Amino acid sequence: MEQKPKCTGPRPVIGRVYAESRLRTAGDDMPAHHWHPYHELFYVETGACSYMVENEIYDLQMGDFLLIPPHTFHYTRYRFGPCRRAAVFFREEDVSAPVRQALPGQEAFLGQVRILQTPQTHQARVEALLERMVREDALADRYTAPMLGAMLQELLLACCRVCTVLQEVPDRIHTTDREIVRAARFITEHYAEPITAADIAAAAGFSPNYLSRRFREAAGFGVHEYLTFIRLRSAAHELASTADSVTEVALRCGFSNSNYFKDAFKKQYGCTPRAYRQRAQGEC
Repeated sequence: MEQKPKCTGPRPVIGRVYAESRLRTAGDDMPAHHWHPYHELFYVETGACSYMVENEIYDLQMGDFLLIPPHTFHYTRYRFGPCRRAAVFFREEDVSAPVRQALPGQEAFLGQVRILQTPQTHQARVEALLERMVREDALADRYTAPMLGAMLQELLLACCRVCTVLQEVPDRIHTTDREIVRAARFITEHYAEPITAADIAAAAGFSPNYLSRRFREAAGFGVHEYLTFIRLRSAAHELASTADSVTEVALRCGFSNSNYFKDAFKKQYGCTPRAYRQRAQGEC
């Protein structure tokens, strides 16, 4: 019988689609980073977990898929209590050409790390399909390989139809926590406006105090720190690409106090805004 993927070390080549479902508990982490020469589609059925892919860490919640391309180092940590997760392992050739064409981005979709979020109203359907795949895997008879191949096509197409593909997690925010991502995106879209902590909290559906705590737990820094980071990043771009005064740039990027802007800019970039512009524009 063909060897099924193991849990440690570089995994062997596989000859068909595999599917499994396991309950993990807090501290039941992988012994080390590993990679394998085929794709993995990881799904959180209940609970939550942290997933490190290369140098990025994502907090996955119930209903989240994570697509991991071949030869990509990854590692799972279970820090939040019991977590039931399903995993589907497959090769490029297991996905038919018509299905690849239907994927977002078509052929390029399977070659990158992807996060797909399943709406709660569709989670039962997706999980029923995963459960069928796990049961079929356990049969391991002459029909299993083509059955799982067909189910994989159905799963990928169902994900295309109902899931939200998280194209880009906001800068420095490596979590798929929907409310935290919503707050971070509100900041990146409205940083130039005089927004308050209450405005950001309202966008996430939380009270300001609760968002402050949740945001720091998820991101490792505060809401105000992130807002300042986004504003300073935009200011740095404008300093390098425009001739507007430092004060004009500061005001346009959401800073109401030019002295505070200069101090914050020097702290983040190690030089004054004027020196940064000279260096970026080759004037020194």
